[in-house]
Amino acid sequence: MSRLVILLGSAATIVAAPAAARDREITPYIEVAQVVTADLNEGGDVLTYTSIAAGIDASIQTQRVEVQISYKYEHRVDWGDRLNDGDVHSGLARAAVKLGHGLNIEGGALATRARNDIRGAAPGNLAGNVDNISQVYSAYAGPTLATHIGPATVNAAYRFGYTKVEEPGFTGVPFGQPILDNYDESSVHMATVSAGVRANSVLPVGLTVSAGWEREDASQLDQRYDGKFARLDAVLPVTSQVALTAGLGYENIEISQKDPLIDVNGDPVLDGGGRFVIDPASPQRIAYETDGLFWDAGVIWRPSSRTTLQARAGRRYDTMSYTGTLSYQLSSRSGLQVGVYDSVQSFGRGLNNALSSLPTSFTAGNDPFGNQFGGCVYGVGTGTNGNNAGACLNPVLGSINTANFRARGVDGIFSTSAGPYTMGFGLGYTNRGYLVPALAIGTPLVDVTDEAYYGQAFVNRTLDARSSIAANAFLNYFDGGIVSSPDVFGAGANTSYSYSFGRLGATASLGVYAFDQDGLASDVSGQALVGMRYSF
Repeated sequence: MSRLVILLGSAATIVAAPAAARDREITPYIEVAQVVTADLNEGGDVLTYTSIAAGIDASIQTQRVEVQISYKYEHRVDWGDRLNDGDVHSGLARAAVKLGHGLNIEGGALATRARNDIRGAAPGNLAGNVDNISQVYSAYAGPTLATHIGPATVNAAYRFGYTKVEEPGFTGVPFGQPILDNYDESSVHMATVSAGVRANSVLPVGLTVSAGWEREDASQLDQRYDGKFARLDAVLPVTSQVALTAGLGYENIEISQKDPLIDVNGDPVLDGGGRFVIDPASPQRIAYETDGLFWDAGVIWRPSSRTTLQARAGRRYDTMSYTGTLSYQLSSRSGLQVGVYDSVQSFGRGLNNALSSLPTSFTAGNDPFGNQFGGCVYGVGTGTNGNNAGACLNPVLGSINTANFRARGVDGIFSTSAGPYTMGFGLGYTNRGYLVPALAIGTPLVDVTDEAYYGQAFVNRTLDARSSIAANAFLNYFDGGIVSSPDVFGAGANTSYSYSFGRLGATASLGVYAFDQDGLASDVSGQALVGMRYSF
């Protein structure tokens, strides 16, 4: 548990700035629940256990301080010595503190459980015994600066990130499929700086020059990522609503790793955590490198202060590249965010980036069976630009992978709070082309591209001052890309009813989940939960 305390502390320690009492809500609690999970396939088993949990929900929202923390530690007590996992951590923290003169500190931390192998089991709920799941911890923190020098706007930022993944148990990958490495840990340093002037302030064209550097060191096969870029962007207003934009830059990226140790049968040697052992005689092999110019051009459309659309096309990473964003604020508590992305990523860098994009006031829906922070996280109060509608962690947490990859896809999220209803919807597609040395030994990811589709929704309705009802649903589809690997489909839904007696509250929930791997029998399960929570 100490690792989680440290990770959440990296975001929570910046809460020290003063805040008005009326903007502060801190609620520690304890919780006890009885859970029953049933395998609904023919001859399926029934598992019963007691969940004992302690946690905290805290929020501070002022002009200078924006912090939200939601964390729960759960210990599961088995009634028949058949429960595999006795301890579960689930939590999210996001914080931003304004120190003055344009200097801010931001941070975030995440504890969740994620699917490990894209070819394996796809449990939608995390109650009872589940396969192919790993406990994940990730955190980042760093300062940002936004100021002016004459007519120029200057921005700078530094960020340090860390990600740790515990080894999974049984993955449910069909027999005969090649072994994949299990992720361990990585650290990331990132620094950026930019300076720009608006159109018609100095020239008819707005100009921005920017530069950045990012370095990641991962324990898997001594993987290293080193990326540097510099670019110049121009914006030319055409009308009051439309502007043209173009950018030209230089980029240098190098990704390298060592070979795994191979046994007499040609298979990689594994350590006790199922991770590849490094061959001590291996050189540092280049997995990917690019060194040269890139460019893009596009359009910016802003018909109102509530709507912004940007679309760009260009050439980067030696091929054509397409990116774009759409932000639409329907009201002060309803927002839509859509993004089309194309970047070179890894699990660690991608998770840190996704964490930093989450709002500082959030909800993930009320799912007592699921992974509270393993999918879409929705904003509460979407701000002036609609850019706090939230973000989905599904492209990163849909499956854990050890190699770097080129990530392309589209992601959309909508959140709203109106009257007694709070709702959120997320939908997306991601495509990952893995970047490993062409002469790599012992890894099946050479020239492999996998794909995933996902959809998620939740709705919560307040019935009266004491009671509420909530529902959650999701769909996932995974194509592992490795020859003969099965496609995997997963779906599920649950509903829960909550009643408050004051500090004491009660919850009753029902859920059903299913996943199907090509060539194997489908897995269908049902769950029921009755629990009590006491808030201090």
